Amino acid sequence: MALTERQEAIKLEFIRVRGTWSDTWEAMLQLDAEFLKAYLDLSAVPWRKNHLDDKVKEFVYIAVDANATHMYLPGVRQHIRAALKLGATPQEIMEVLELAATLGIHAMNVGVPILVEVLRERGLRTGPAPLTEAQEQLKAEFTRTRGYWHAFWDEMLELDPEMFAAYTDFSSVPWRSGTLEPKVKEFVYIAFDTAATHLYAKGLKLHIENALGYGATPQEILEVMEIASVLGIHGVTATAPILVEEMENAGVAVQRAM
Repeated sequence: MALTERQEAIKLEFIRVRGTWSDTWEAMLQLDAEFLKAYLDLSAVPWRKNHLDDKVKEFVYIAVDANATHMYLPGVRQHIRAALKLGATPQEIMEVLELAATLGIHAMNVGVPILVEVLRERGLRTGPAPLTEAQEQLKAEFTRTRGYWHAFWDEMLELDPEMFAAYTDFSSVPWRSGTLEPKVKEFVYIAFDTAATHLYAKGLKLHIENALGYGATPQEILEVMEIASVLGIHGVTATAPILVEEMENAGVAVQRAM
């Protein structure tokens, strides 16, 4: 079916600003062109301000879409393709994925302090035990490879040094052999910590502090958050094509905007 003049204008602007188009956007255009235009204006903010390099923006999208609390695979594919076109190497993209894989440790970051709280309430714990020499070495190794220390690691290191050692090795791979600059690594952490599907406030604050320490500007960090903030559109991109399909099956015509 032919598009109206308004729909054609919105489609052309979307392709110009975002550099992409797909059947998903076509379905949204057919169903509610003005909503698509409003989304375009929202998602285009970081592309108009451009505090981050375009390639880094794509890394942020990948971090939001590929993390375990969201896993929006159409977006992962779109933004990997875009990053490659912008000159990203497979190694850089793999590094983004490796950084995003650390999200799972938040089960320990949240769970261990609650365990400690319950142990105290039941009289099974009176205070932290002194670290052994091996634990002190683990702490020093983490600080050296990851570039920081935070109090939320203390109890995990004390109660489960084997897990802490394994996580230190796991999370340090992109810091030992990766090619992304440190502030970009921190942008990846910020992206999935601030995403609506995770909202891990303690980690977000820590990685904002780290990013600023590595020379990031407040404007760059805001741009990471702006990119993460459009995650909600995936509720529409995943379902609008289904609506169009079911309308076709039911013989319901799409009402065209003028």
